[in-house]
Amino acid sequence: MIEISKGILLPFFVISLGSACVFLMKNQFNLKIRQILTGLAAGIMTAASVWSLLIPALEQSSASLGRLAFLPATGGFLLGIGFLLLLDKFLPVENLNSNAMMMLAVTLHNIPEGMAVGVVYAGLLYGGADITPAGAMVLALGIAIQNFPEGAIISMPLKAEGMKKSKSFWLGVLSGAVEPAAAVLTLFAAGLVVPVMPALLSFAAGAMIYVVVKELIPEMGTESNTGVLSFSGGFALMMILDVALG
Repeated sequence: MIEISKGILLPFFVISLGSACVFLMKNQFNLKIRQILTGLAAGIMTAASVWSLLIPALEQSSASLGRLAFLPATGGFLLGIGFLLLLDKFLPVENLNSNAMMMLAVTLHNIPEGMAVGVVYAGLLYGGADITPAGAMVLALGIAIQNFPEGAIISMPLKAEGMKKSKSFWLGVLSGAVEPAAAVLTLFAAGLVVPVMPALLSFAAGAMIYVVVKELIPEMGTESNTGVLSFSGGFALMMILDVALG
């Protein structure tokens, strides 16, 4: 349980560190750095969705479904995308300023990240998927790495608008608090529905991919190759960690 607690809390700890940049930096990240960090985050989340979520889901399903192992994985993946699509559609964001919308976007996409960590650790805890302790920690680490710039992206613009450093910091921290909460809720819920673990893993993957396509890729920008290169680097980094340590 100690290892599970570490894995669940690690991403939240790192987003808090990112938020603390407000105490150290005078200015916001410039556009180039922001593109690099966003691309890195997108690449890490994409690779994590494949190696840490979809592949274990397919491997577990193949034992009982054979060539039809794609069914629960595909269904869960599409449901995950649909879930985030509905959240985006029905949440009232028309009257929010850009910084408030950024905070809402980061908070929302921390939910599927927390779910992903919770599902993976549920698979480890209950034996519902071919997941190792190292593999589960790699997913948590990958999410944690891309959480650092998220905390800074929230806290620093708030400070630039005149908000106190302490309040800007705590708003950044609060945006990440949904992550361990979602992880714990998913962990307990998954324990009750181990037979559908492949669908749950795929659901988390679908939700994360939706965030990548809807929120992160547009933030990378299309004016240069900076975002593409950093995406590739993030994807390769997460793939190496997952295969080498998982």
